[in-house]
Amino acid sequence: MPDVSFYVLNSESLYDRYFFACRLIEKAYNNGKFCYVLLDSVEQCQRLDDMLWTFRAGSFIPHQIFTGTPPEITSQVLLGMLDAPPDWQNVVFNLSSQMPQNWQYAERILEILDNNETTKAAGRQRYTVYKQAGIDIATHKM
Repeated sequence: MPDVSFYVLNSESLYDRYFFACRLIEKAYNNGKFCYVLLDSVEQCQRLDDMLWTFRAGSFIPHQIFTGTPPEITSQVLLGMLDAPPDWQNVVFNLSSQMPQNWQYAERILEILDNNETTKAAGRQRYTVYKQAGIDIATHKM
């Protein structure tokens, strides 16, 4: 079973949520983790893609939007709306409103929530599923 952490931000800003995600993604990448970031739409994928290039001067996080065919180069972060391919199931960042598919195969899941009621309600549903599976969940209020 995966380690699951919830990060609950004080802000309702989507920008703040994605900025926080960029910082955690950078940390995971610098620690040798080639993670998958689950999002709800092509627009969200594009927005996070843009932010990963610009969120911090000097930062470099190789990444691409996943469209169904795993890339040949595995040393990068994938962003997408589909199930994480096998080589990217180690660390899953969930910025979507859904439960990650095949979540039980991940080593670690990071749920990043803003202070929006809709986002928090979806997060509570996922929290319940994880708890019912017997997972100890870490919650961080930022």
